[in-house]
Amino acid sequence: MKIRIVAPGHLKDRWLKDGIEEYRKRLSRFCRLEVIEVEDCPDSMPREECLRREGERILSHIRDNDIVWVMDLHGELVTSEILSDYLISDLTRGGGNLTIAIGGSNGIASDVTARASRRICFGNITLTHLMTRLILTEQLYRGFKIAGKEKYHK
Repeated sequence: MKIRIVAPGHLKDRWLKDGIEEYRKRLSRFCRLEVIEVEDCPDSMPREECLRREGERILSHIRDNDIVWVMDLHGELVTSEILSDYLISDLTRGGGNLTIAIGGSNGIASDVTARASRRICFGNITLTHLMTRLILTEQLYRGFKIAGKEKYHK
């Protein structure tokens, strides 16, 4: 199985890199995790232009037949158990492949959300797009553990 996360920006903070790498190792029992970083836009660029450009960059890594989740503040608010159910069913439906898109600091382009098979929200708080990567990798790991009825989830 393979999960691809496509997101603008490059991780610079060591603690975020270390956290994601820890969950990548843990996930290796269940799937191969690939993180594709696309170029983000400078803060000086107008928001709509930035969304358009980042959206094009994200979509260039999504194939026509991909099952796609979009991390979206306006998406479905899910529990870890629901995310686990979606994870297993969408990996099955996608032939063992799942692509997850995370928007940049300005949000995510409507073209990307239109392409989504699911729009997922981790809560009504605003998370940085970089922190979302870490939380997402932890939740993917938790989802596999829940699905396997393994100890970790409480």
